[in-house]
Amino acid sequence: MADDCFAHPRLAAIYDPLDPDRSDLDAYLRIAEEVGACRVLDIGCGTGVFALLLADRGIEVVGVDPALASINVARAKPGSERVRWICGDATDLPPLQADLATMTANVAQAIVDPHTWQKTLQGAYEALRPGGHLVFETRDPAKRAWEEWTRENSYRVTEIPGVGSVESWVQLIEVGRPLVTFRWTYVFAADGQVLTSDSTLRFREREEIERDLVAHGYVVEGMRDAPDRPGREFVFLARRP
Repeated sequence: MADDCFAHPRLAAIYDPLDPDRSDLDAYLRIAEEVGACRVLDIGCGTGVFALLLADRGIEVVGVDPALASINVARAKPGSERVRWICGDATDLPPLQADLATMTANVAQAIVDPHTWQKTLQGAYEALRPGGHLVFETRDPAKRAWEEWTRENSYRVTEIPGVGSVESWVQLIEVGRPLVTFRWTYVFAADGQVLTSDSTLRFREREEIERDLVAHGYVVEGMRDAPDRPGREFVFLARRP
């Protein structure tokens, strides 16, 4: 199940305005260019920001996400007809023969169930053509990113056209390594509604991820740095032989 920040229609509608800086996607665009990708599977595509950036470059894109509210936001965007949107996950996909499969931002970590994670890696493998690549990021547990997830560090008020003022902040709920749970709170000034969204991320060690990739037949071509969070994340690039 998708978290409420992606699955609740009112929250999905404000997801992009609350997080407008998507410079984190630049690295993925460069990798798509580097591997010569003409067909991309965007796993956990959310509101379609990355899928549409790819489509703008003439790339054939399939975007898959379990949150229908987020898919509906993506479908309402200009140019969305160039993307094939699927409400679901990577464990049950049609044959695609993709050149590249991606899991940007928190997607990989949000797959917390070990069985679902293994099935996702297998589903991505099957969706790739021989020689196709999988790229995703995950935070380095040693950097303890959750220690910064406080109201003091995150509180902000955002003016959103057509919506009004929205207060938002995050609070840490529980740390039970490898799982970390936190809660976003949103207050809509227009009517006073308060909505919350709880999320849990799995912080996997580098060696664990490499073992999982190899076990599913991938060749691990390298681990890169995330330009937007240097030294704090692993960006894995793996290939289907």
